[in-house]
Amino acid sequence: MADGVSQIFNAFQDYLNNEQELREEIRVIVKEIEKSARDILMILQNIHNENSMEENIIVSQYCAKARELFEDVRKQYAKLVEVVPKDQYYRFNDQWRFITQRLCYLASLTVYLEVKVLVTKETVAEILGIKNNREEGFHLDLEDFLMGLLQLSAELSRFAVNSVTNGDYNRPIEIAKFVNELNAGFRLLNLKNDALRKRFDALKYDVKKIEEVVYDLSIRGLKPITPPSPQETE
Repeated sequence: MADGVSQIFNAFQDYLNNEQELREEIRVIVKEIEKSARDILMILQNIHNENSMEENIIVSQYCAKARELFEDVRKQYAKLVEVVPKDQYYRFNDQWRFITQRLCYLASLTVYLEVKVLVTKETVAEILGIKNNREEGFHLDLEDFLMGLLQLSAELSRFAVNSVTNGDYNRPIEIAKFVNELNAGFRLLNLKNDALRKRFDALKYDVKKIEEVVYDLSIRGLKPITPPSPQETE
């Protein structure tokens, strides 16, 4: 009887050991992805520098460099796909969920800076080198994508303020229109996820902050007479 119990619990221990080894392997890969994400963030933060506000510099230097670094991210996610067992995505996704949200934000910011449109979920999945649909295996979760878009609004509100500081009065108008459209889109959703709902509440403050920037330009007579070209949604 004692031997039977020992065998049962030894099997349990083997299972736990194997899972711990797998989680450690995933953790190592995720750390590589986090490093790449930090590098991309450092590059894109240059858009706030006073001497880097010109459109051609932002796109040709910062966005192009970010695109190069996203190639490393694709390779790292490919390694992650090989390690994570099929049909066990949600068992382990707590380990890469937050960095994926951050990368969704960075990808959406890159696309916005390049072409002034709202990136699609399909495009972000392609940038990261993973599948778009759950049925296809290792994929971009919708909630992670939405969380990334909400992080984008906070960055753009900061960009609007810094643009005015650096003498660019057109950009806040563009950003205001884009973020208002983003806000309208999120209002169409019935958000059940607590984290998403809380972050959506923060979006309202981002909208208000940008509107205050535009209002301040108006009362100071600095608002451009000719509005920027209308944005399109990709």
